[in-house]
Amino acid sequence: MPLADRLHDLRTGFQRTFWIANTLELFERFAFYGSKAVLAVYLAEKVALGPQVAGTLVGAFSGVLYFLPILAGTLVDRYGFRRTLAVCFAIFTVGYFLIGLAGLQFGQRIAAAVGRTPYMVAVLLLTAVGGSLIKPCIVGTVANTSSDQTRSLGYSIYYTLVNLGGALGPVLALQVREGLGIEYVLIMSSATSFALFVGTLIFFREPPLKESRSERTMAQILKDMVLVFGNLRFMLFLMIASGFYILFWQIFYSFPFYVREVLHFERFELLETVDAWSIIVLTVPATAMVKNWKPIHAISLGFLIASLAWLLIPAAPSVGISIVAMALFAAGEATFAPRFYEYVASLAPPKQLGTFMGFAFLPVSIGSFVAGPLAGWLVTNYVRGGQPNMLWYILAGIGLASTVAMVLYNAVLVKREA
Repeated sequence: MPLADRLHDLRTGFQRTFWIANTLELFERFAFYGSKAVLAVYLAEKVALGPQVAGTLVGAFSGVLYFLPILAGTLVDRYGFRRTLAVCFAIFTVGYFLIGLAGLQFGQRIAAAVGRTPYMVAVLLLTAVGGSLIKPCIVGTVANTSSDQTRSLGYSIYYTLVNLGGALGPVLALQVREGLGIEYVLIMSSATSFALFVGTLIFFREPPLKESRSERTMAQILKDMVLVFGNLRFMLFLMIASGFYILFWQIFYSFPFYVREVLHFERFELLETVDAWSIIVLTVPATAMVKNWKPIHAISLGFLIASLAWLLIPAAPSVGISIVAMALFAAGEATFAPRFYEYVASLAPPKQLGTFMGFAFLPVSIGSFVAGPLAGWLVTNYVRGGQPNMLWYILAGIGLASTVAMVLYNAVLVKREA
């Protein structure tokens, strides 16, 4: 498309609410990824839960957050985008503050009185519930505030801002951690969420719907979930794909401990941003490179690249090699992710596309649930046990085993059914 046409689309193809929603999303990602960058270290050291408990809790936090959107869409349909978005930011405001409270001097007594672990379980769960509302709100708004001709461009803008938030959020978190203390990263996320809550009430307007709201009840959604879980071929694919996200979540769960305790590089947040910056640069060329491949082949290649990336780190442990490994992992992610969603859509039976696409985040959720306690075990036994290279050998082994499983899935199940 000529540049002049693209500029015309940017001026006329989107409603005012489209730009407001994407601005809210950008700042929400600053808050989310900023807190995510430090959360495992914060819980392990500042709240004094240790790596094992901290890993399990952060894994469950993201696991719940990425599972609940399957159900949260019903709330958006019932109560509207504006009201649901305001509730999301209100919960984020309270949740982030309560997480940070456990690290403040006066808040430590409160957390200790309740019990540090039960306290953190409760406040992390509360925050995850709020976070589950954001995606259906913003994605739905993008769909309803862009024209048929500009919707694809609208989603590109949305995903670019998500990755930009993932790239800049940890950098902002680093400034707060070094200037004020790690607990204030969570307090700043709370303050940002409150500003977004106010901004939603003042500036966000309910977008006109391009189609009538869904009349599906929660009972119908649960019935559909049972139907999806009964599709063994689909569930097997999602279980294998979750292996990729077991690797991905280590960027936030075990990598910060390795960087600080083995590489002795205190500004670990900077290395966590390499994946997001690389995704921004690599997604378009990686997608173009495999555009004529079958989706399952591109998915398997992405798996393989990401798995091999972790083998670079023990080969020559250093900050520079870790940056290269992160960039290579991002190349695998850029190859894997776009075709993954395409393949999920191809597995959906007729008239059940929406239900099946709702489960596209399930591997992200499963991966986090597994990655959290796994990270705690790896840090405790290998990073702090004098064998840090084993961390990366084990993760690469999980990735390569998942790659082999995906190839076998395609060779045995998919081709046989075809």
